[in-house]
Amino acid sequence: MKRLVLASRNPGKLRELQALLQPVQWEVVPQDDLGISEAPEPHPTFVENALSKARHAAAHSAGAALADDSGLCVPALGGAPGVISAHYAGEPKSDERNNRKLVEALRDVKDRRAHYHCVLVLLRSAEDPEPLIAEGRWEGEVVLTPQGSGGFGYDPYFYLPSLGCTVAQLEPAEKNRLSHRALALRRLLELLRAGT
Repeated sequence: MKRLVLASRNPGKLRELQALLQPVQWEVVPQDDLGISEAPEPHPTFVENALSKARHAAAHSAGAALADDSGLCVPALGGAPGVISAHYAGEPKSDERNNRKLVEALRDVKDRRAHYHCVLVLLRSAEDPEPLIAEGRWEGEVVLTPQGSGGFGYDPYFYLPSLGCTVAQLEPAEKNRLSHRALALRRLLELLRAGT
């Protein structure tokens, strides 16, 4: 594998994935650079959506593709926003409206524990019968007042008790070391090195 197409149009995810993949000796190309449209994400699970996106990008690029499907899961909300994290407040996508809806849903809830969940799927080709699948989970809790200006999505509201700050208050390099996406990518690289 020399070239890897990133099956995402989310600028925040692209920045993170490109930074995380920097040590790997591949040409990493966002699907937009190849004119590949966004794949539909109709499935109820992260793994199904990631597989769908990776297969779509691999088919249209005639090569290897990496897709991420991730989101914020809040047990007190039955796992919501979950796979619809980016569209939680409807269309058009809006981090501000998503966060407002989340805060409203949790305003009178005491247990605001949450986690970010990420599934990465790597396909060597569109017909790859053995996709590499890796997951990462980042534990925290939702705060009702935003803190910090970094990151994207729910980061200003996702508080890390062990660090005493939200994800939006972390330096990008620190986020890329600790995040659900970083954990999933480390696992994926382990699978690649193991030759699975």
